[in-house]
Amino acid sequence: MDPVLSIRDLAISLPPGADRDYAVQNIEFDLTPGEILCVVGESGSGKSMTANALMGLLPDLVHVTRGEAFFEGRDVLALPDAERRKLRGDRIGMIFQEPMSALNPLMRIGDQIAETYEAHGRYTPSERRERALDLIREVGLPEPEKIIRAYPFQLSGGQRQRAMIAMALAMDPAVLIADEPTTALDVTTQAQILDLIKSLQERHGMAVMFITHDFGVVAEIADQVIVMRYGEIVEQGGAAQVLENPQHDYTKALLAAVPSDVVPSGQETSEQHVLEVRDLRKTYRTRGGLFKATREVRAIDGVSFTVGKGEVLGIVGESGSGKSTVGRSIVRLVEADSGQILLDGEDMNALSTEELRSARRRVQMIFQDPYASLNPRKKILSAISEGPITMGTPVAEAHARARDLLETVGLDASAADRYPHEFSGGQRQRIGIARALAMDPDLIIADEAVSALDVSIQAQVLELLRDLQQRLHLSLLFITHDLRVAAQLCDRIAVMQHGKLVEIGSVAEVFLSPKQDYTRNLLAAVPGTEWGGAA
Repeated sequence: MDPVLSIRDLAISLPPGADRDYAVQNIEFDLTPGEILCVVGESGSGKSMTANALMGLLPDLVHVTRGEAFFEGRDVLALPDAERRKLRGDRIGMIFQEPMSALNPLMRIGDQIAETYEAHGRYTPSERRERALDLIREVGLPEPEKIIRAYPFQLSGGQRQRAMIAMALAMDPAVLIADEPTTALDVTTQAQILDLIKSLQERHGMAVMFITHDFGVVAEIADQVIVMRYGEIVEQGGAAQVLENPQHDYTKALLAAVPSDVVPSGQETSEQHVLEVRDLRKTYRTRGGLFKATREVRAIDGVSFTVGKGEVLGIVGESGSGKSTVGRSIVRLVEADSGQILLDGEDMNALSTEELRSARRRVQMIFQDPYASLNPRKKILSAISEGPITMGTPVAEAHARARDLLETVGLDASAADRYPHEFSGGQRQRIGIARALAMDPDLIIADEAVSALDVSIQAQVLELLRDLQQRLHLSLLFITHDLRVAAQLCDRIAVMQHGKLVEIGSVAEVFLSPKQDYTRNLLAAVPGTEWGGAA
């Protein structure tokens, strides 16, 4: 079968001052109708740049310097902008990684889908609405008549991604480019989106270029695989060949970094508790309006658990399960309605504002997005030492401790004199860990601390946390939506659903003999479960 898309000798230059001269070079591959091609690589590998070049969406100062991209007999890289715009969204559709950024927050979902038809001069307004409704139904969104009038903020992450898929399918494209469309989703929603893309691809006969850093996703959907590193293709072939018999050392390293199904034996938990949570509750209420009923969401519904000294307890669940609300309630970033949060016997919930300022030293958080949690105007030295100085540590001592901690987390002490934007995501997360350690806490809460990282960086940060926990005898509350990641670090796992703690036990108990159907469904939803991940 002739390819629908052929890339030949593609090279994209970067602006002066970048750490290398090119974003990609020597890129060549074919995409055939009805095929799913997965492009795999870490951040900076050039996989998204390749897709953006095809769509004419390259950033300013980044240019295609050579190469051809033949689509339906025409080189799309050589087309005038007006011709490229006709192709974009019509014959080539694209799904972006973060739908909340890609969707217009001020437009209803139905209007945004209909706008695609309007941009290409198709159909009357009433026909556009009917076709938008049909697409909303096809991608499995609930209550289509309500969804078509909803705004993006009124939808969940998975629903917004389905809306993005509906927009990409509007013109029945021959090629669909999906750029990390499941990275920010929990495992069950991710599984649903992958199934949806596969079924739509088969129904429409599209070719799909699926960009990801997750080999579990590759095992789930790929026909062909390209592995990219530093802007070049280092390996390509059939999915089974690349997964089972990788040839390049980089591919082998990426596969080795995938969390495995092997369940480590957790350590014995201490009977001495650093944290005890008793019957914690938090309900969010939205006020009703003239045509809208009052709504209640029980974010935390009678949750109780303990964390022993030196123990790592994982809290696992889907988005909306209440796991992050529990973590934030412990440090009182969220005020619980009732219940006790006993930190070494002292109830955090009962403390006054002044008492809380002092007690917070004993419990620290590592956040999901380390860039958002670091002040971009402050150097790393200030970010790490600010807390201890506020608590009365002499400035010179706090600064010396900050430099020591940077080396403890695997960075050079000279990093203290730089700003957050000068570091990669993995390095920023190490800085976040150093900042948490600076307060010498009794407990660290890591809230989705590795979910936004590439698999190899994720493996490094997990190894760092494991090493620090054992070396410093830290107690850790590790919040994640990925059971396989939790198994690599935790001694026990607590599973949450709809605000309730539905199951808790050792890693082996939860993984090998789960008691609840919900836990079994979470395990089954992990991408690449049948493949099994790294050995």
